[in-house]
Amino acid sequence: MTILTLDLGTSATKAALWSGPDLVSLVRVPVETSHPAAGHAEQDPDDWWQAVLEACRMLQGQVPTAYAQIDTVGCSAARETFACFDDELRPLTPGILWSDTRAIDEARSLGDPVEFRRQTGVVLGPGCCAAKIAWTRAHLAHQFRDAAWVLAPRDLVAAQLTGSVRTDPTLASRTGLYTLRGGLLGDPALAERLPAVASPVELRPVRTPNEAGLPPGADLILGAGDRACETLGVGADARTASVSWGTTANVSTPHPGPVETLPSIAQVSVGPLDGFLVEAGLSAAGAALEWLGRLTGQPPDQLLAAAAGAPVGANGLLALPWLQGARAPWWQPSVHAAFLGVTAAHGVPEFARALLEGIALDVARSLELVAPNARALALAGAGAADPLWRTVLAAVTGQPLVRRELDDAASAGARLLVARARSEALGVDDVNPVVAREAPSPGLAAAYPAVRAAADRAATMVLEAGTPSEDPQ
Repeated sequence: MTILTLDLGTSATKAALWSGPDLVSLVRVPVETSHPAAGHAEQDPDDWWQAVLEACRMLQGQVPTAYAQIDTVGCSAARETFACFDDELRPLTPGILWSDTRAIDEARSLGDPVEFRRQTGVVLGPGCCAAKIAWTRAHLAHQFRDAAWVLAPRDLVAAQLTGSVRTDPTLASRTGLYTLRGGLLGDPALAERLPAVASPVELRPVRTPNEAGLPPGADLILGAGDRACETLGVGADARTASVSWGTTANVSTPHPGPVETLPSIAQVSVGPLDGFLVEAGLSAAGAALEWLGRLTGQPPDQLLAAAAGAPVGANGLLALPWLQGARAPWWQPSVHAAFLGVTAAHGVPEFARALLEGIALDVARSLELVAPNARALALAGAGAADPLWRTVLAAVTGQPLVRRELDDAASAGARLLVARARSEALGVDDVNPVVAREAPSPGLAAAYPAVRAAADRAATMVLEAGTPSEDPQ
């Protein structure tokens, strides 16, 4: 069986070709994000489809025989990103990303934050998809009026390939437009523009011919959101939390439910096959290093190499890496990033180290909230390949790390969803076996409590100086 998985991430689209449980080839096509105003994060929706086509062309060039044998396509995708489209799937608005925080006033209009989170599992703030759709209706009224669809990137791609406009429960449950029981919130004018919610593993035929050059007879499953796929792809469970490093960092742990037993902290979404995910999404991870890289002219790999030469605590430099507002575990999106304790003696190594440590500290705080029973961390995302990130994360959290063969765990999770759709007897160890287990360094673990205490004091000071009255609780 030959499988194509498409992972539509924030910064890149990745296409992977599988033969049975084995990865044959993986390609990556960058997708550009613009920031036209403070708090705005946008993409050209045409790029979502064009990136898929470019990735498919790359695979066709690398492994043409295998590509011609594809029988199933499975998807993974970033959530809480959307654009408006007409009935021919032409974009009418920019793509507004999950990290966009323009909808401050609209978030306030959606009701009580505590009740909103209880019903939907979503933190009600300017980053909430429901609030950003409300902003679009108010500020891009003509485009919204002419829109036939409000679609996420994966929903657009699936519609282009199959001619059927659908979404799946993992994406729908992170919009703030549905209750955790699956009921739709909102008025009919919006509801009629939303895609139908279908099973992540329902097979639909791919149209022939198609621009991606997929062979006749191929089927597509919607798959699931990136975090849902990652938890599958790393084998996360109640005792092993998933920690992902991509554009941002995220902590996820499965929860069996039912709804009445779900925690009232952080965010909750529907799981990829059953149950739920309890999640904490940070403000930035890879995006923070890329930002520092733009300022310094050094790419992220050079920054990480420089950071390895700085000591624990970055010679007293502290970073609060909240470039898109203080997300998990703080949930005060109007408060932004800061460096504290800067002196003339600090250079690029200390700034890079402080950013890395600041991200790891927010991961540790998030773990204490959403995965207090975790006894190991399963790594996902590009950061899993970096030894310094692994060393710092293990020491800051005090948790052993589990690394699997494929850091792109979302693609592995999408492959496992195809296995479910095709009734294949495959598990995570078949598709993505464990390759390393790393324990925290005792010496480093003993050094970080003092760094955390100083960082906690700095975070409290910055948060109190912000405007928490404008933010969700």
